[in-house]
Amino acid sequence: MIESFDDFCLWMYVIVDDLWQGMKSNFKEAREEPECSDSELLSMILISECVGWDVETEALNYWQAHRDLFPRQPSQSRFNRRRRALSDAFMWIRQALLEQLDVAQDPYCAVDSLPIAVVQFQHAPHASSTWREHEAQIGYVSSKKLYIFGYRLQVLVTLRGVIVDFLLVPAGYKDSEAVAELLAPHAGRRVVADKGFVQHEVSEDLLHIHQVQLLAQTRKNQKKHPLPSPLQHAIRHWREICETVHSQLVEQFHIQRNHARSFHGLCARLLAKLTAHTCCVYLNRLFGESEFLRIKHLAFPN
Repeated sequence: MIESFDDFCLWMYVIVDDLWQGMKSNFKEAREEPECSDSELLSMILISECVGWDVETEALNYWQAHRDLFPRQPSQSRFNRRRRALSDAFMWIRQALLEQLDVAQDPYCAVDSLPIAVVQFQHAPHASSTWREHEAQIGYVSSKKLYIFGYRLQVLVTLRGVIVDFLLVPAGYKDSEAVAELLAPHAGRRVVADKGFVQHEVSEDLLHIHQVQLLAQTRKNQKKHPLPSPLQHAIRHWREICETVHSQLVEQFHIQRNHARSFHGLCARLLAKLTAHTCCVYLNRLFGESEFLRIKHLAFPN
């Protein structure tokens, strides 16, 4: 059982170090191991994301009080540079954990998107050209009835709450315009979605070319290819898991708070948060927990 913050840190380090030792030889950047090892740094980043320390200065200040756990800690500038340099490592760790999770193989999934703003909307006209070079756009978020400047994060989630894949697309794109790219590699999956993903031609191509069945709720004014009412009701019920996972990403992992000043920094942070979520699901399965681990309560028991 994980009964304290120290327990959680130990388990996270053991998981990360075991995986990293088997994959670091494939890492493209050959270099001498720094004083704070890659395993230690990756663990510190993932633990910070789980606890909600998503600001670098805040995270490093908190870690100063835990030198008994990680005695060799980098400076803020080095912490930032190494996190970006190791962003691919988060993806590899996440994929390795997914291969070990039986619930990640569930063929029944749901797909939805989260808005990711990179600057406040009123500052969009003066945003750095770096964001526009990486296709950041103005987009409308119907669920919140507001415009953002940035991206949409499309997330594919099994009905047991495991994020199996994701795709970052410009905020100006409709969900139906990008979902085929996300789902094409997932042959054999059956995916439910809301009305924003409705496009019959896309669903037909996914089914016949990629063997992926996409079932999206039909709109009230949609006369062609309507879904039966019982199935529409079932889709609404199944999609609740997406709302649960989104709530975890937003409330615990602060995925909609952007502290990055560049696209690459944003990607590094998103990969760390999504990998941290997968680590928590893995630990849940490992210890047979029935609820999502609220790691923040372990770090701040009072």
